[in-house]
Amino acid sequence: MHRRADAVAAALGEGGDVAFVRAPGRVNLIGEHTDYNGGWVLPLALDLDCLVGFRRRADGQVRVVSLDAPAEIAPWTDALLVELAAEGREPAGIDAAVASTVPMGAGLASSGALSVALGLALCRVSGLELAAVVLAEACRRAEERATGVPCGVMDQIAGVLGRPREPLLVDCRDISVERVALPGDAVVVVADSGIRRSLADGRYAERRAACESAAARLRITSLREATVADVADDPVARHVVTENERVLRMAAALRSGDVEAAGALLTEGHRSLREDFAVSTPELDALVERMLALGAYGARLTGAGFGGCVVALGGPGLAERVSGDPAVVCVQ
Repeated sequence: MHRRADAVAAALGEGGDVAFVRAPGRVNLIGEHTDYNGGWVLPLALDLDCLVGFRRRADGQVRVVSLDAPAEIAPWTDALLVELAAEGREPAGIDAAVASTVPMGAGLASSGALSVALGLALCRVSGLELAAVVLAEACRRAEERATGVPCGVMDQIAGVLGRPREPLLVDCRDISVERVALPGDAVVVVADSGIRRSLADGRYAERRAACESAAARLRITSLREATVADVADDPVARHVVTENERVLRMAAALRSGDVEAAGALLTEGHRSLREDFAVSTPELDALVERMLALGAYGARLTGAGFGGCVVALGGPGLAERVSGDPAVVCVQ
């Protein structure tokens, strides 16, 4: 962290003391494609994060640079300025530099971490204090504005409130949050398939549109209100309804300390994402099988699918068994 902070400060050049804010990436333990359907999700903050160093400018100008992807930062900055102004942010100049350890396109909320960290910096220099949910929602709108891709609020909630080893049970209808601690002997492993995907390629939007169409056909506000019987003949909607059930069952399993039952729900969820929602890939399927062969109680793809990472859950010996595996990017 110190070396990265030094690099961020150096990118700002001379001009006074630098303050820092950070926002973590997240792995979604379970609850995929449920957030924008008004359902439940269970994200877990990671040690990977987006770090922003900043200081106020007296001339009112906004200057933000990225050490990772310089060409990509301007749309995010512009979008955040618009959305935070809508929440009462007064104009204030800033020099800011961004550096992230969250891999892009891996399904670990690199864009959510960026929007929250940069949003925090923009709020701090203007003296604006927002409630966690209000900030998360402003950052979600900014991400939609910057990318043109509709998204749920899970990533931003995890970026604002997430802490390691404390999954957040988020009700995406009313944005209520409950912390559900991991049992002490539980091990979470995140492994990267190496396949990158972009939500802007249209497949994510297609799945979202299919969900909205199913809800309209059933004359309900969202698929959260549907039963399994309602969607028995619609694989896409069936995944959402059964996934909501899995989220609640997994939260209960973690509360009771039943890590094996929680792991089994991960594998069940992967089967649904592969067969009903059709967002898995051969690489993701193979990586899930590899984690299971190494002794995980369960594993599944995490994120929107079409590439990115898998998450595995196991007992205390899992960390040792996966050590040295080149796909593993994070162990908690």
